[in-house]
Amino acid sequence: MGGPQAPTHGSGTAPRGQYLALMSLGALGIVYGDIGTSPLYAMRECFAGTHPIAPTPGNVLGVLSLIFWALIVVISIKYLVFVLRADNRGEGGILALMSLVRPRSEGIRGVRWLLVGIGIFGAALLYGDAIITPAISVLSAVEGLGTATPIFHKAVAPLTIVILIGLFFFQKRGTGRVGAVFGPVTFLWFVTISILGVAQVVQEPGVFAAVSPVHAVDFFRKNSFQGFLTLGTVFLVVTGGEALYADLGHFGKRPIRVAWFAVVLPALLLNYFGQGALLLRDPGVAPNLFYRMAPEWGLYPLVVLATAATVIASQAVISGVFSLTRQAVQLGYTPRLAISHTSAREIGQIYIPAINWALMFACIALVIGFRTSSNLAAAYGVAVTTTMVITTVLLFVVEREVWGWKLAPALGFSLLFLTIDLAFFGANIVKVAHGGWFPLVVAGTVFTVMTTWRRGRRILFDRIAEGALSDAAFLQSIAKRPPPRVAGTAVFMDRTFDGVPLPLLHNLKHNKVLHERVILLTIVTDEIPYVSDEDQVEVRELGQGIFRVIARYGFVEQPDVPELLAGLDLPQLKFDPDSTTFFLGRETLIATKRPGMAIWRERLFAWMTRNAQGAPIFFRLPPNRVVEVGAQIEL
Repeated sequence: MGGPQAPTHGSGTAPRGQYLALMSLGALGIVYGDIGTSPLYAMRECFAGTHPIAPTPGNVLGVLSLIFWALIVVISIKYLVFVLRADNRGEGGILALMSLVRPRSEGIRGVRWLLVGIGIFGAALLYGDAIITPAISVLSAVEGLGTATPIFHKAVAPLTIVILIGLFFFQKRGTGRVGAVFGPVTFLWFVTISILGVAQVVQEPGVFAAVSPVHAVDFFRKNSFQGFLTLGTVFLVVTGGEALYADLGHFGKRPIRVAWFAVVLPALLLNYFGQGALLLRDPGVAPNLFYRMAPEWGLYPLVVLATAATVIASQAVISGVFSLTRQAVQLGYTPRLAISHTSAREIGQIYIPAINWALMFACIALVIGFRTSSNLAAAYGVAVTTTMVITTVLLFVVEREVWGWKLAPALGFSLLFLTIDLAFFGANIVKVAHGGWFPLVVAGTVFTVMTTWRRGRRILFDRIAEGALSDAAFLQSIAKRPPPRVAGTAVFMDRTFDGVPLPLLHNLKHNKVLHERVILLTIVTDEIPYVSDEDQVEVRELGQGIFRVIARYGFVEQPDVPELLAGLDLPQLKFDPDSTTFFLGRETLIATKRPGMAIWRERLFAWMTRNAQGAPIFFRLPPNRVVEVGAQIEL
């Protein structure tokens, strides 16, 4: 028996041939939607944004040089070559990376918790990014209508809100229904922006001189601090880096790399160089740079295609947040939430209503508050640059602890990437006053929720353990004074590996009976995505018809207790749903001044506990076979 098996790419089997081509095509839509739509606004913001620079030939070549080397060093080398290697059994993302960080020595446990803390904050930052990405992407696409005719200027924000509402209402149907068109549409997008770029470059081939890093150095020399601020806008071209790592589990390393080097990177470079070529010929097009590349007859079709591409990019980010949230729930960093599986075949396709509606209202609020993609660009980048810094720090630990690198090469690579990340971070930090505070506030809120829930669970565990009766003492007690036994099986959900759960003691105290078979069931989530069949279940026979069952799941697996029990291959534990009763504890938590957490955090934890999804639904227990036993516990 066991849970779902890891995908083939997680087991080391690399896709080839036609299957590799199909996987790479799928990766275009899911993995590269965010970074692929950056040409809509990234270069425009350098010359017509919050901190614009003059579109002189030197500045244009300098910005293009920065864009070229950012895509090469940050995405092609850092993420595609190194970060993608840091997979947790085929799964990526900052929580998966964090779970790899396990110092060998107990003496550096404090360092472990520091790394976990910054990993949690990095994950929290992605929620702020996920709110801004749909808003800025769809806004920048719809703004093309204003380029076509001024009549549409006032309709841009309302139309963007309508599209966003439609996007979020669609989530409950699942991505599977449109997944087949994601790749082809995004492929068409990359082909289109390549053609637009080539059409401009052939008229100004000298723009390719920007490949030389000399132009980037010269740009900083001439523009000094203003040039440094522009670096914060150049960063918009690499904002999809974390997203491609988070989506590693959906496709595996090889399709993601093939899609990048065969399609995405050439298309992006051609388009950015095409925008530069157009600026060299006509500096006045800077405010509408991307759409000015298209001929008049192609403007409306381009707006439609751009809108479709940005919706797909938004879809990918939203799906990523769903996956991140599920991992956080399974790893014990957030309360249980209602999670719907939208595909019977793909475990990664899920829908979380609470997260979906929160994202929708936040995106709409951003559109109303900021009105234009240029204003939103000022808020964009702070969260992602911080996450990239955290990824580099965690990657250094993985290089040393997991890959076994020596200190010198690990430090050399990490310092190189960290220098670049910190430069982007420093250039973006000035955006805090212009809207960059928003993703930081979101991240701070999510971080507080995650750490409070984690710490609160630990305190709750300790409080329950204080008055717990050991297995041995309980068995001695019922051996001396055997209670009446009734037919059937009682399953008591337990948080511990030893000690009698309170619902069992309360049931025996009040009902004065014990079932003929008693299972003390503990569900454990390991810091790996999948648990193999042979490692999933451990059964201990304690005596007196009492068994302790410990079931392990990975952080992307969904516990299913009836399925688990039905798969137990033991004659004395044959599972009969009609004769099994599930007992759960329902604790009423009371905030106190006992050592643990600040009282406001204890109240927050108690509130989250009351509003978390019920254990019967989360563990897929049959509702007519569940008995909940209440207890008051002081935190």
